[in-house]
Formats: sequence, C-alpha cells, structure tokens
Amino acid sequence: MPHSVRAFSISADAIAAERERVDDDLSRMDVSRVIAPDEVELPDPGPDDVRLRVLAVSAEHNVDHAALADTVNIAQIRGGKIYPGNSAVGEVVEVGDRVTRFAPGDIVITHCNGEPDEYGYPLRIWAYDQPESIGWYAEQAVLGEWQLIPAPLDCGLNLWEIAALPLRAPTAYHLWRRAHGIFRLKVPREQLATLNVLGFGGGVSELFLMLALAEGHRAFFCSGSPERRAALEKHGATPIDQREFNRFASRDDLRAFGKQVKKLTGGVGMHLVCDMLRGPVFAAGIQAAAREGVNVSAGWQLEKNLSYDSAGASVKQLTLDHLHLETITGCRSATALYGSIFRPTIHKEIYAFEDLPRAMHEMYLNTQTGIPIIRVAADMPEAVSPLLG
Repeated sequence: MPHSVRAFSISADAIAAERERVDDDLSRMDVSRVIAPDEVELPDPGPDDVRLRVLAVSAEHNVDHAALADTVNIAQIRGGKIYPGNSAVGEVVEVGDRVTRFAPGDIVITHCNGEPDEYGYPLRIWAYDQPESIGWYAEQAVLGEWQLIPAPLDCGLNLWEIAALPLRAPTAYHLWRRAHGIFRLKVPREQLATLNVLGFGGGVSELFLMLALAEGHRAFFCSGSPERRAALEKHGATPIDQREFNRFASRDDLRAFGKQVKKLTGGVGMHLVCDMLRGPVFAAGIQAAAREGVNVSAGWQLEKNLSYDSAGASVKQLTLDHLHLETITGCRSATALYGSIFRPTIHKEIYAFEDLPRAMHEMYLNTQTGIPIIRVAADMPEAVSPLLG
C-alpha cells in the first residue's frame, strides 16, 4: 500500500513569499524559509523498482537554485511544488519482482540522470526538471533499479565522505575527461606532458584537481575558504586565496590575479580551468588561461547567459565547454575512484535531517568548511556502522 514519509519540498508559493519579503533581492533571501518540511506519498515499488531507506544525503547547489528561482522557477514549471534531492546513500528495503542487481540490505548510492538520451547523457535531472520525479531529501524513496549503484563500502572513505560524492564525482569525472581530451586534440602529450590545472571554489573543482594530480599534472586551487585551501594543499595543490583579489570585482583585481597566475606558472598560464562559465569567476578563468587552454563548466551558477571576447578567444585558441552530467556508465566509473583518487573535504558539522534547510542556506551563504552532509536515518544498518567516524 502507498504510504507517506517525511520529506522536504520547495513550492512556488514559498518562493514568491520570500522574494516579496526581500523585494526580489536574492542576496537577502533566506533559503531555509523556502525549503520546507513536508510529507510525500510513495507508491508501492513496481516490478523494476526498489524501495530505499535514505541514510545520508549531500546538500547540492541545484537545490539552492530551485529555492531561489534565480535561473528558472522550476517549482512553478513542475506544477507548483517539487521534492528535491538528487544525491543519496541508502539501504535497500524492498525490491520488485524483476530486480536482479539488488536485494534487501544492500547499501547503494544514487545518480541523478533523470532521462538519458541515445548516448546515455541526461536530458533531464531527477528531482529537478524530470517530470513527476520525487527526490531523496526524504526518509524513503521508490526509484528504478537503473538509478542505483552499489556503494563502495570498502573504498576507505567514511559514510559522510561517500555521501558527498554521488553527484559531484561523476560531474568532476566528466569535466576532466572533456577538458583533458579537448586539450589533447590541440596539444599532444609528446609536445607537453605536464599541464597547469586551475579549479575555483567548491567540491567539484576539488575532485577535478584530484584527478589532475593523480595523472601527474600541476594543480592550483583558488578558494576563499582557508579550510578548503588547506585540505587541497595536503593533496598537493597550490593554494590561491580568492579573497586577495576581492572575488575579481574590478579590472584591477583581474589584472592582479592574472599576474599572480603567470608568476605561479612561469609565465605560461593555466592549460585547463574548471569554473562556472558565468558569474564573478568567469572573467578570472579567461584571464588565467594559457594559449590553447580549455575552460570547462557545469551547472547554472548565478545566471544562464554570458558574454566574452570571442575574437580574442579565437586568437588564443581558447575553448569553452559546457556539460550537464555524466552518462550512467560514467557514473559507475567515477564511483570506482572513491577513496583511491576522490577524497572529499567534508564540512565540520554533520547536519540532522531537521536541519537540512539550514544546511542549504549556509551553503548559499558560502560559510561552510567543506561539502555539507545531512544524516537522514537515526538508526544506521550494521553494514555501515564502521563508517560513521
């Protein structure tokens, strides 16, 4: 029988009320007033479905964007309300008759590919723009067997670190595949073996740089967080304090940043840059790029549109590349790198389920020391008890 579980939702009415409260000044919005505790009725699993007890989830930026409606008002488009959450670790508690890959008691992670195209890339994202999809910021979920990957419990990461990666790791993995592959179309390894690689800010860039370091390249991490800079420095990345350049607010700041990049790279610049391709760091990424450089981005951070000097980029042989997310096969390949290459930086507080709205607002304010994790289940299965450190 269908039954209700606690979940969090984002409604168009809540967005409208908060926007009215702050006179549409997004910098004053309190995301925790938009992401609300709710209940959702889950169906019985179909023959190809799995019922999942959610153990832990990661706060994801696309949820903040849904709450802000800063790019599109996805809650309104989806009929007035969405149930967000597209990254989770869970325990299988029930399976349909045709499910063969999982059994009750298995620990799994999700991927958020909502509808693959003919080549496996997502047309839509689960719990965001995929119609009728219900996300995993909930006590339980019902989803297709195809949406699950076995959790690598023996990878050396704890449960919270594993929970940080289901969305970020495939994104970083695909960003790296594309950035490195595009550069090698222009400059083969025989001409230049070691590359300068720059990442801005957050969890995806951290993982992107870990891949660069694993392949022997020079990594540079530009962040305003001393904790995150210190964490990446331990992995071998050179830290750059973004605050020294006022988050690139003026041309003078950009010039100063470019001068610093040239100093750090012997006058060459960055061959690969991972940024947002929009917002305040976009111009900095262009400024930092070496000749033949590649600038890659994921997400819709801050805005959907951008402008740049295309003639200058052409002369510089600079390539700008966008992506949405990995294929399902790529998600599995990224999962195989947990612990060996991907070792995420986790925020010092593991949030309680009830504090999820606060976690999302603190992510929006950029005050966290690492990737924010929310513990959903009070009682954890024995299989993960050694991983709760």
